[in-house]
Amino acid sequence: MREPGTLILIMAIAVLAPLLAYGVNRWVPVPLVIFEIVLGIVVGPDGLGWAEHDQFIDGLSDLGLTMLIFLAGYEIDFAAVRGTTLRRAAGAWLVTLALGLGTAFALTGGETTKSFVIGTALTSTALGTVLPILRDSGDLRGPFGTLVLTFGAVGEFGPIIAMALLLSGRAPGRSTALLLAFAAITAVAIVLALRPRPPWFSRIITQTLHSSGQFAVRYVMLLLAVMLGLSHVFGLDILLGAFAAGVISRLVLYGAAPESSGEIMGRIEAMGFGFLVPLFFVVTGVDFDLAALLDDGRPLALLPAFLLLFLLVRGGPLYYLAPPGQPRRDRTALALYGSTCLPLVVAITTIGLDDKVIDAGEAAALVGAAMVSVLAFPLLALRLRARARPVPAESGAESW
Repeated sequence: MREPGTLILIMAIAVLAPLLAYGVNRWVPVPLVIFEIVLGIVVGPDGLGWAEHDQFIDGLSDLGLTMLIFLAGYEIDFAAVRGTTLRRAAGAWLVTLALGLGTAFALTGGETTKSFVIGTALTSTALGTVLPILRDSGDLRGPFGTLVLTFGAVGEFGPIIAMALLLSGRAPGRSTALLLAFAAITAVAIVLALRPRPPWFSRIITQTLHSSGQFAVRYVMLLLAVMLGLSHVFGLDILLGAFAAGVISRLVLYGAAPESSGEIMGRIEAMGFGFLVPLFFVVTGVDFDLAALLDDGRPLALLPAFLLLFLLVRGGPLYYLAPPGQPRRDRTALALYGSTCLPLVVAITTIGLDDKVIDAGEAAALVGAAMVSVLAFPLLALRLRARARPVPAESGAESW
């Protein structure tokens, strides 16, 4: 198929996927992303061969990943995640990084660059993937949702920093200097975002909200473009810019137009989850190297091993470093959500393949394990949370 045909096919899958999810959810709550990825594999080169790999589709897919990370950054409410919980989340990720790199060095026999690729992949949390699941289950705005949001935000942001330091191909000192320079500019942007907006700014947001002007939406897209541009200038991964843009956008909108911020982001989410994000997940399935996974026994054997490592290396520290007083079921659910990964695993393995550090089979095993994590871990977490959530009673028992 040529580009238009592939795009039409991908969007047809994006429409079909929620229908399938809706139908299956009567019996078991399967995350929507699973249908998008699996259907992508079915129509991809290793399936029916209907969808082709081309630069046009890849560009749209990259935009989808960028939007996913942007939305994850936007969800971070620093007023809710600061303090002891944030320190515990940071500590848990640092422990995860140490475990991930140590495990990777042991598996690779001390191959430094390959160990950086595999070890960093083991540290990520797919916060952008988990958020819709939490939102649909009603957990996002409760205490448990804040807990997952805090630990997940560090699990999303930490690997991006690690990618900039370990996988950039530059000397560590230069990478650190560039990262610090980007961080300084981002900090200035955050300070400016916290300052009160002039009255005309809030007024034009309100006046154009229901017109073709859409000033607020365009302003947010400008912020995203600027931060992506800055990350590119500094030679950093654009996902770092996307995450920072999400954080800054939230501060600007909540400061300038708190009464309209929800509606504004609803429109941006519609653009993301209605077009770009599903396109990324479908293309992830289309690009998945199923042949490499099934080529010999090694990649297929690595898949469950990597899946177990995701749970132990990432989930273990979350379970043990969760705030005191959390019930065992909630700790386990937190570990399962935190071990759910995919977008950054795809990005990291792509770097490894481009640099010829890992082979196609190893990349397929890592991405395949990440896909299974998206299917299995949230399902188990949802079941645990459903059991932990008390049944409403006349006594007004409090629930999450």
